[in-house]
Amino acid sequence: MTDALIIGGGPAGLMAADVLSVAGHSVVVADAMPTVGRKFLMAGKSGLNLTKAEDAQAFQSAFGGARAPLKPILSAFGPNDVSDWAIGLGQDVFTGTTGRVFPTKMKASPLLRAWLARLADQGVIFQTRWRWTGWNDATATFDTPDGRMAVDAKTTVLAMGGASWKRLGSDGQWAGHLLDAVTPFQPMNMGFVVPWSDHMTAHFGTALKGCELRAGNTVSRGEFVVSAKGVEGGGIYAVSAAMRDGAQLVIDLLPDMSRADIDERLAVPTGKQSIANTLRKALKLEPLKRALLNEFDRDSDQPLATKIKALRLPVLTPRPMDEAISTSGGVRFDALDVDLMLRSRDGVYCAGEMIDWEAPTGGYLISACLATGRWAGLAAARRLQTS
Repeated sequence: MTDALIIGGGPAGLMAADVLSVAGHSVVVADAMPTVGRKFLMAGKSGLNLTKAEDAQAFQSAFGGARAPLKPILSAFGPNDVSDWAIGLGQDVFTGTTGRVFPTKMKASPLLRAWLARLADQGVIFQTRWRWTGWNDATATFDTPDGRMAVDAKTTVLAMGGASWKRLGSDGQWAGHLLDAVTPFQPMNMGFVVPWSDHMTAHFGTALKGCELRAGNTVSRGEFVVSAKGVEGGGIYAVSAAMRDGAQLVIDLLPDMSRADIDERLAVPTGKQSIANTLRKALKLEPLKRALLNEFDRDSDQPLATKIKALRLPVLTPRPMDEAISTSGGVRFDALDVDLMLRSRDGVYCAGEMIDWEAPTGGYLISACLATGRWAGLAAARRLQTS
């Protein structure tokens, strides 16, 4: 029998394994994929945004409705702690102009290698290609290349991720074993389908910058990309939850220019100049912004300045959930106690994206996975010490 079984080898699971093994407990990490940390490595392709350097209130506010239950967890392991953790693994970090924190090497692989080496030194055992199939009484069961396996553990941490990027291991199939504790998954930080007209083809792959996006009560100044599929990118991800829930996307194409200034510039006589040339010369409106004005609201009788300041897109359909960067849904907080232990199963804790919380991109996702993994791991260690 092992002291602790960790099911899932992403950031949350590895952090739980780290704190448990440091405390001197025997730890087995089981993961369904051939190697651990696959989604972590994928995040590294864009530089591995580890966290966001901002005060605790601003940081925790990014978690919306899950802010209250996550507050003590994120307070115990916040942005500065994430940076210190990476530095402790020999990976220097830097903070970008927007506050996002990255490893200096802008890669996930050196950090993951150092982390796995430390875990191995601490005696952690890894079992890969082990897919969890539930419990037989108190024993966890797995399908493995060597047939059905069972593991008896004094305590268990579940950290199997959400329901997107199944090719990297997050397929959400574990929810079938915890039906009384879960709420349905929904995509988060995803693109949206736009049925473009033919004239937009020339702009596919172009980023829209210098805009303000609004959906419901959420506002973003991030950029996004127009693609053959629709729209995607950081700016869209920031408002994606509101859009997913039915809010209309409204774009201010010139957020740093007032309506009055736009009216004044458009009022200058232009002779026989076309509207497109007027927008280009008087407002310095780049081709993609002009194309979007032509694509949407072209039949509207609203003044041109109104359209520029509030270009309304129709309610859009999210891209498939498996393409989403993250998901909401999963294990409800009311199914967990303050230690993130399942109320329905003594000694079994949950961590990471399998818990029902959501946050925008920008360092919040990885930070919360690390923080919840640490919280659950420490709680499991306390339980072992008192048992």
